[in-house]
Amino acid sequence: MGEAAKTVIFEIERQNSTDESSYWEKFELPYRANMNVISALMEIRRNPVNMDGKKTTPVNWDMNCLEEVCGACSMVINGKARQSCTALVDQLEQPIRLQPMRTFPVVRDLIVDRSRMFDSLKKVKAWVPIDGTHDLGEGPRMPERKRQWAYELSKCMTCGVCLEACPNVNDKSDFIGAAPLSQVRLMNAHPTGAMNRDERLNAIMGEGGLADCGNSQNCVESCPKGIPLTTSIAALNRDVSIQMFRNFFGSDHMVD
Repeated sequence: MGEAAKTVIFEIERQNSTDESSYWEKFELPYRANMNVISALMEIRRNPVNMDGKKTTPVNWDMNCLEEVCGACSMVINGKARQSCTALVDQLEQPIRLQPMRTFPVVRDLIVDRSRMFDSLKKVKAWVPIDGTHDLGEGPRMPERKRQWAYELSKCMTCGVCLEACPNVNDKSDFIGAAPLSQVRLMNAHPTGAMNRDERLNAIMGEGGLADCGNSQNCVESCPKGIPLTTSIAALNRDVSIQMFRNFFGSDHMVD
């Protein structure tokens, strides 16, 4: 779309609450150079008048950093789940269709409840537990080569896009999805986090865990941060196989 365009048309799927049916509403806005979806939504909020000239309620959506770091502004834009802060109007086909991610319950309009993903992170203990009651000094250092690939996994911003793209994550499945699985690999690779390695691997061996992955690879294709999610899943398959043998035969030492 070039500078000659005078207006931008948005079609937004709206829903007043979780229990109500959704409906579509159109908005026409003046075009501005370098306009993104978030700035368009802000304009609609400032003046909530639809394409028919009728006053309506402001559109609800989530946002925070506006720099593709927080992951809060995820939505489906022209059929693809992505971050709305980096979705430039010039690069989108009109009318621009905005929808909430359907993997998660809709709270209102484009806002969804991502509790499912955060609960999965709790399930797999996706953190490094450290007693902060006193200064422990510097922790063990990671080799530089290992730190570099661990940094790539740490870019995850829990945006939920990989879960939205995955056909195995839905309301009929307990599959936790690629993001929590990749965080298991990250935390297990940490010198201190490795203390809970067995616990994390046992967690993803259960219901909704690694075995429910269908290897569609939609997750790695949709990840806005380019995280090698399928590589993590492949590595975890190996780790889980070893863990199953350890559980069966018993072991009193870590298996690297």
